[in-house]
Amino acid sequence: MIRRNVLENPNWYTPYTPYQAEISQGRLESLLNYQTMITELTGLDVSNASLLDEASSASEAMFMAYNVHNGKRNKFFLSKHIFPQNIEVVKTKAYGLGIELVIDEPANFDWSKAEEFCGYMVQNPDNLGTITDITEVAAKLKEKKVVVTVIADLLSLAITKTPGEMGADIAVGSAQRFGVPMAFGGPHAGFMAVKDEFKRKMPGRLIGVSKDIHGDKALRMAL
Repeated sequence: MIRRNVLENPNWYTPYTPYQAEISQGRLESLLNYQTMITELTGLDVSNASLLDEASSASEAMFMAYNVHNGKRNKFFLSKHIFPQNIEVVKTKAYGLGIELVIDEPANFDWSKAEEFCGYMVQNPDNLGTITDITEVAAKLKEKKVVVTVIADLLSLAITKTPGEMGADIAVGSAQRFGVPMAFGGPHAGFMAVKDEFKRKMPGRLIGVSKDIHGDKALRMAL
């Protein structure tokens, strides 16, 4: 059954390019399945069909928060307990965009200046292995219109409170946690999920379900 329906099925083995959508529905279906898994695990509304890796996904989340405010708020808060490689990539992107990074303990966040920040980012579990419920913090930040990002471990989301349940606007991370061996090379695909209101600001590809000329279900690159 696997040989006939997968290995001998051009829907699956044809590489997907935007010019070959008519013979690549299987590739699009696998990406849609991936997106669906990410949205269900993160508790958020929309996911894209993968980014480069966790660190670049984190930097894209910062850029999204900056764009949500149309560049009018140029401060971004980063927990100092985020994985060091994530901090370094975010620093590089922030430098190029002129965003001022504040890297500190989350407990030290200056609430009196919250309106100056476009975004706030933490990691669960963080570099110390700590899992923190940020529900109350996220609710307070929402009042100040600060975009909240959680860098999440996909596998841990199977048993812990999801970023969506905590009130986060964006969740990013690495899909390597789902069975890709460390010796397989890299970078390992990053993921991003967002609340519905931010879907137009999202980077990367987004596969959507549509209808073809005959009225049948068809998959296409929506964004």
